[in-house]
Amino acid sequence: MTTLTRTIVVWIPDWPVTAAAVAAGHPPDAPVAVLAKGRVLASSAAARAEGIRRGLKARDAQSRCPELVVLKYDPVIDARSFDPVISCMEALTPGVQVIRPGMCAVKARGPSRFFGSESAAADKLLDRLETFDVPGGRVGIADGPFAAEQAARASSAQTRVLVIPQDGSAEFLAPITVDALEQPALTDLLRRLGLRSLGAFAELPATEVLTRFGPDGAFAHRLARGYDDRPVVSRQVPPELSRKLDFEPSVDRVDQVAFAVRAVADELIGQLAALGMVCTTLRVEVGTESGRIHEREWLHPRWFSAADLVDRVRWQLQGSGTATSELTSPVVRIRLIPEEVDPVGAHADGLWGGGPDERIHRALSRVQSMLGHGAVASVVIGGGRGFAERQTLVPWGDRPVPARPPELPWPGSMPAPAPTTVYPSPRPALVLAADGRQVSVSARGILSGAPAAFRLEPGPQVADSNKLHPVTAWAGPWPVEERWWDEEAENRLARFQLVSAEGRAWLFAVRNNHWWIEASYD
Repeated sequence: MTTLTRTIVVWIPDWPVTAAAVAAGHPPDAPVAVLAKGRVLASSAAARAEGIRRGLKARDAQSRCPELVVLKYDPVIDARSFDPVISCMEALTPGVQVIRPGMCAVKARGPSRFFGSESAAADKLLDRLETFDVPGGRVGIADGPFAAEQAARASSAQTRVLVIPQDGSAEFLAPITVDALEQPALTDLLRRLGLRSLGAFAELPATEVLTRFGPDGAFAHRLARGYDDRPVVSRQVPPELSRKLDFEPSVDRVDQVAFAVRAVADELIGQLAALGMVCTTLRVEVGTESGRIHEREWLHPRWFSAADLVDRVRWQLQGSGTATSELTSPVVRIRLIPEEVDPVGAHADGLWGGGPDERIHRALSRVQSMLGHGAVASVVIGGGRGFAERQTLVPWGDRPVPARPPELPWPGSMPAPAPTTVYPSPRPALVLAADGRQVSVSARGILSGAPAAFRLEPGPQVADSNKLHPVTAWAGPWPVEERWWDEEAENRLARFQLVSAEGRAWLFAVRNNHWWIEASYD
């Protein structure tokens, strides 16, 4: 049997709570709960004293503790906050492997030989965390990362270091429940089979487990037996890609900032090219003399060039102004941070050059660089009751997020099919009944008469305003009541579909007995 790696696992309990509370500016002794998908993911000691437990719904947690501070789980904040902790530990012992934010592993052989024993190495690591103002850490030492992690979780606030003797991992793991395997589908099946502990699961023959549960079950079976042969692999520190440009004295013109950023952008793109990577998402941080930091995340349909980086900085500074518009506060610092980078091979052109999509992108990017960020936009379909309000114009290259979520219920929305032409501004019209009087709609959606004909109201773009169009078929109304709490708002609306004698269908809307044509079905 292969010799297992003696592993030291350092665990900081409630790390998601610590990271989120520090980022939000809350004291560490406050009752804090971090939510993921509407349920409690982690809670502080003060919150647990009030009965807050993992898995509770947000409303149930707040009913148990009214002063509970509820924070949303952000994995980016979780990971970023843990990076300095790893750096401080690497100053004491190299080769730290991050298991997850709040938990890391290191081979026990080197630190134990240097400090005299495994327990002494664990005490040094905990002292290092205390010095770095990270209290409450615990350490588990065993054969393999899995047993060492369970040992760290089994330690207490009084006994912060738990050492499992060599070849004793199987005996230590035997009474622990199968939930420690963190495979919900497998553990649910094991419980239904009556195998509630790791020891009971470990007694099954390995060949039978592989046949019945597959490779994932066989791997979990090896963990339950204490045979975790996974190596401890030290993390590879990514290269520092962000670039910072300080202005002394501060600069109050957009064109001056853009000119200075050009050299930094060329340097950043050059380093990415040397590493064989391209940037697809960029975060720009602008520090002003007033002390505020304005940041924004920019996306790119393909990847950023140096000119693209300069354009994003300029657009972020000027907003809707011109290239020489004055800033509200002088700029003292610019930071360019590549949030997402990909291998250049994933975005390389084809063997015979770029296709139509690449040519379209280059043409639109040139127009956008000349006219401004919002001058070139694409349409994203979102939610809404009318077809016009479902359209969201998104600047070219930005994340296509609709203004209204399409998955929400929209009572009163128009059914399919969608019209072919939606007018930017509704065209006024007049809908008449068979007796020649205008059709009106009551608050209950009752018509004063069936639509028999309509004509367009006079306007600059209406050539046939006097022409009467007979109606051969109609459907509706689809009533909509919005902002019902506002008495002064014109909140009642009804939509109709009318078919004229020419065979063309129209979408009409009526509000306060005023008719408009919103779209046409060509």
